[in-house]
Amino acid sequence: MSDDKLQNEKGRKNHVITIDHAYHGHTLATLDVSPYKHRQGKEMENCPDYVTRVPCPDIYRGVHSVKKIVHQSAPGVDLKGGMEQQYRKREIEAAEKYASYVELECEKITSQGNSVSAFLMEGGMSVAGVILPPKSYLRRCVSAVRKVGGLYIADEVQTGFGRLGKCMWAFQYSEDNDGALDYETIIPDIVTVGKPFGNGMPLAAVITTPCIAYTFESLGVEYFNTFAGSPVCTAAGLSMLHVLSSEHLQVNAFDVGNHLVELFRELEHRNEWIGDIRGSGLFLGVELVRDRTTLEPATEETSFLCSVLKDRYKILTSIDGPHENVIVVKPPMVFTRKDAELFVSSFEKALVEDLPVVAGQLEAWEGHQLDMVSATYFGEHGWSV
Repeated sequence: MSDDKLQNEKGRKNHVITIDHAYHGHTLATLDVSPYKHRQGKEMENCPDYVTRVPCPDIYRGVHSVKKIVHQSAPGVDLKGGMEQQYRKREIEAAEKYASYVELECEKITSQGNSVSAFLMEGGMSVAGVILPPKSYLRRCVSAVRKVGGLYIADEVQTGFGRLGKCMWAFQYSEDNDGALDYETIIPDIVTVGKPFGNGMPLAAVITTPCIAYTFESLGVEYFNTFAGSPVCTAAGLSMLHVLSSEHLQVNAFDVGNHLVELFRELEHRNEWIGDIRGSGLFLGVELVRDRTTLEPATEETSFLCSVLKDRYKILTSIDGPHENVIVVKPPMVFTRKDAELFVSSFEKALVEDLPVVAGQLEAWEGHQLDMVSATYFGEHGWSV
């Protein structure tokens, strides 16, 4: 079901609010609300008129960044003195500032006689560089959108089904009730799921309320899909849900993810290429920088590191982020502590043994492209390029 059919229901100019650097898919409707594609490609340079883009809630290098007071050794570890409280206070302040963009856009859109159709967000923004929103951000945004009659659409295609460890769905991540008795979890109006649902099989789903489903049906446009309802794919989805539960893979993601963060924190103290380690469970990002003060992105070095991990150490990673300097760690949910230790050990070898050689060549070959330097390096070591 495409969200544009719903948002055009009343024939008014209804607006969708999306997050900068977001990616929601490759159909025309989802491309419209994917600023990542507008920035990366030449075909779509800007968001359409009905799409409003707000800043990505990046607290590391965003417009309202929270400078790190200390390097946390692991999630949940008490920091010395009042450092943790100070950090959390600044995180909440950043959340308020980022959410204010959505609040202001809601006011602006409605004051012009238009309406807000929906607020669309990935609970964990992978393409944006593994961004998890700061606490209270999502609650504030959803509250503002619902006040003006808009829907909250949660894109869980990459991060759903327990990958974050501490929660089943990424939209639950930034919630923190602090023991409040009147606390209510935010429930999206529409949730989209895919990729991990079929564990390799083509399977996706839209989860919504009966009211929205009936409204869509009342539009009178018959919706069908040639590939929908495959018994093979549905069997794969049911099997995935069974294994996820019976083998406690969400718990495993939490445990192994924390172990990965601990190992990377230790490496961070030994190696200044690492600027930030963020994420949760088995959805982590390691941002590489040339300077921790200026946050100059190590784009070329990250590209090389990803390649050398594949060619020398036989480990597959990916790169994301606006500056393409974030190594994304999204292993299978069955990833073990032993796997984590092998990965971080190999990561450190690539940083300490391989990267300095290429960095030196890159400096000596000023004006040459990194792929030329990498090709030479790989060729000398007998690796494929």
